[in-house]
Amino acid sequence: MSKYEEFPRIKRLPQYVFAVVNELKAKLRREGEDIIDFGMGNPDLKPAQHIIDKLCESAQKPHTHRYSMSQGIPRLRKAICDFYERRYGVKLDPEEEAIMTIGSKEGISHLMVAMLSPGDIALVPSPRYPIHYYAPVIAGASVLTVPLPLEGSVSERQEKFLKSIYETYEDSYPKAKVLILNFPNNPTTMIVEKEFFKEIVDFAKKKGLWIVHDFAYADLCYDGYKAPSILEIEGAKDIAVELYSMTKGFSMAGWRVGFVLGNPTIIYNLKRLKSYLDYGTFTPIQVASVIALDSDYSIVEEARDIYNKRLELLVNGLNRAGWQVEKPKATMFLWAKIPEKFQKLGSVEFSMKLLREAHVAVAPGAGFGEHGEGYVRFAVVENEKRIRQAVRNIKKFLRQYND
Repeated sequence: MSKYEEFPRIKRLPQYVFAVVNELKAKLRREGEDIIDFGMGNPDLKPAQHIIDKLCESAQKPHTHRYSMSQGIPRLRKAICDFYERRYGVKLDPEEEAIMTIGSKEGISHLMVAMLSPGDIALVPSPRYPIHYYAPVIAGASVLTVPLPLEGSVSERQEKFLKSIYETYEDSYPKAKVLILNFPNNPTTMIVEKEFFKEIVDFAKKKGLWIVHDFAYADLCYDGYKAPSILEIEGAKDIAVELYSMTKGFSMAGWRVGFVLGNPTIIYNLKRLKSYLDYGTFTPIQVASVIALDSDYSIVEEARDIYNKRLELLVNGLNRAGWQVEKPKATMFLWAKIPEKFQKLGSVEFSMKLLREAHVAVAPGAGFGEHGEGYVRFAVVENEKRIRQAVRNIKKFLRQYND
């Protein structure tokens, strides 16, 4: 219970589910315990050195400390459009189909404020990254959740998910205005093929439904998989925008550089709103981001390969320890079903038990929505040595309950 009066909009936001785990983590650290933290997806890698050098060089110039542009400097908007053409074969207009945001989280939050009004309905998958659900709530809209299949082949999960979207949309009243998607998915690591986007774009165009696709994990794909952009689909720009982030592949988490790309009407409205709210990201960060986007893609592949090795190490180690998990095709996460003997605890209690007894922090699935219960999420933001230690700790933890 807060000691402060909560305003009506704030009352619609529940207490953070992850808070209890974070409080215990902080308490154990104060007591001197060494906690291996896989809880928050906070990248530990740094950007390529030439990007940092450009930031420092630009910051030495007096004029770069003035107000910037809320929509992003022209060079940066051109750079992201050029990047999309090279990477996905998608042509974008830097003036009308691209806007910079202060990271994806700010982008989707203000996008929902621009698009939705009280009484409108958003369709959001569950499990989901929390802001996908709460951005529409903050905008005053209502949310209907669409269950995300957690088991099966890629094609089986795609088919089930499409069916659920169609059914939820048809049952909505008034009809849903926007569908939020996120593939590769956080937290479940679910991936889709291009055929999925073809079907959902066709459906959305027939129904007059906007699509917002969070493409934050576009660059972290493994074992030959390449995540498709929804904007690759013919006609997608008629009803869709995509959020691209430099946080993961470019290791620029604290820099807060994201983009909304695609439908000109949505971009126009977001641009109008943001002109009242901010003056954009610090100009030297934008200048350095241009250099990053214009760089050889190998700098992204280097980061991707590090996460891939970490995931292999974690997955193989957990399987040897008796916790059966499957390596994901994308993201920096492992979405793991709680071992059978601990299922009755629920994800929050299990996460706290793992933290107390194995000194390993994970994110409880319940924090990602009602359909996340029974699972936990590992974020591979610790180095290989620490991952090996975590596996040893978990193996010891599980063994004592097997005896």
